[in-house]
Amino acid sequence: MFEFLDRQHTIAPAGFNRWRVPPAALAIHLAIGQAYAFSVFSIPLSRSVGITSSAPSDWALSTIGWVFSVAIVFLGLSAAVFGSWLERVGPRRAMFASALCFGGGFFVGAVGVALHQFWLLLLGYGVLGGIGLGIGYISPVSTLIKWFPDRPGMATGLAIMGFGGGAMIASPLSVRLMEHYRTASSTGVAETFATLGVIYLVYMMFGVMTVRLPAPGWTPPLASGSSASGGARRLAPTDVSVSVAVRTPQFWLLWTMLCMNVTAGIGVLGQASAMIQEMFPGRILVGAASGFVGLLSLANMGGRFVWSSLSDYIGRRATYATFFALGAVLYSSIPTIGRMGSIPLFVFGYVVILSMYGGGFATIPAYLRDMFGTNQVGAIHGRLLTAWSTAGVLGPVLVNYTREYRIANGVPKAEAYSVTMYVMAALLLLGFVANLFVRPPGATRTQGT
Repeated sequence: MFEFLDRQHTIAPAGFNRWRVPPAALAIHLAIGQAYAFSVFSIPLSRSVGITSSAPSDWALSTIGWVFSVAIVFLGLSAAVFGSWLERVGPRRAMFASALCFGGGFFVGAVGVALHQFWLLLLGYGVLGGIGLGIGYISPVSTLIKWFPDRPGMATGLAIMGFGGGAMIASPLSVRLMEHYRTASSTGVAETFATLGVIYLVYMMFGVMTVRLPAPGWTPPLASGSSASGGARRLAPTDVSVSVAVRTPQFWLLWTMLCMNVTAGIGVLGQASAMIQEMFPGRILVGAASGFVGLLSLANMGGRFVWSSLSDYIGRRATYATFFALGAVLYSSIPTIGRMGSIPLFVFGYVVILSMYGGGFATIPAYLRDMFGTNQVGAIHGRLLTAWSTAGVLGPVLVNYTREYRIANGVPKAEAYSVTMYVMAALLLLGFVANLFVRPPGATRTQGT
């Protein structure tokens, strides 16, 4: 019945234009990128019972933050568990499973919100939706690296920029849907979840139906193995299996780098809407905060393509060194900017930070390709994304609970995030040091390394 999902039915015919594959990748990533807009639901969810203000039985913001964290945890876990399965069954079946899980997560989450049962919201959006996130995230990345072995940085940027840009669409759409469904007895979140579940399920099917794999032995037209500036563009190294890759120090150095980069950005993304409203009370309202989330999404999306493409020319190590050094400076500056009351400088700082946050995601698969080859890059990438799972808990916990602790001890809300920003800067410096030690494994040394 579902034979069209089989790997052999996704092999592209002779003469197939590889540029037809990126739209399929974007269809998946623009949908699952909705996760980055979750913060627009934080305040409405904290008023599910009280409607206009939080009631005693309503969920706290720190509690709601666990929904996002659990989704990211299961993103990383499912990517690690199903990475090898993806390479075996092909991207179409994997994308189909992703669509069912991600859309289904919204439906279960909607029931949880309607019944005010937090465990159902966590199970739906967090667990089931998170599994859809993980499978959907690695499928297009693995496929595009196979189609663009000559430009792996650009290829991963094409796929992953959609994930960063998903919130740019989802944030205003979710706000408008909540406004449309809002009544005297409902914040409109449950109805919005159900509507989004339908929209994303249908949209992701476009990617399912149009994705293709290159035929065995296919090579890109005019492929060249000559080194570009910095030795970044080169022939793929000898392929390394996932079981061997995860036992190398290179894998764990890259794991540490991704974890530090994600921790420093994901906590902000998870509470971006609430954070800017609290840091600039009375000056930033709900509509403007939604626009801020959308702008961060745009920076996140653009950074994924620009930085990863740049890494094809200046090298992955130089690109990551820039992320960590510049990011540490900017995070250290945020508390001072907040005290100055400068909204433009605050927004600019986070736009640059989020562009590098997204760039880190898009560049890491190409970094893995440089280290371990292309054959099992999807499976290796899936294992590496457990760093994202770790950061998905660590980042929001640092932001949310540090905020609550400081407010409970009399610190004004506008100052509650300062310590966290300094901690994020320190984490980025740790990532900078890890990047210095990355060297190609002896088994994968090739021209240009």
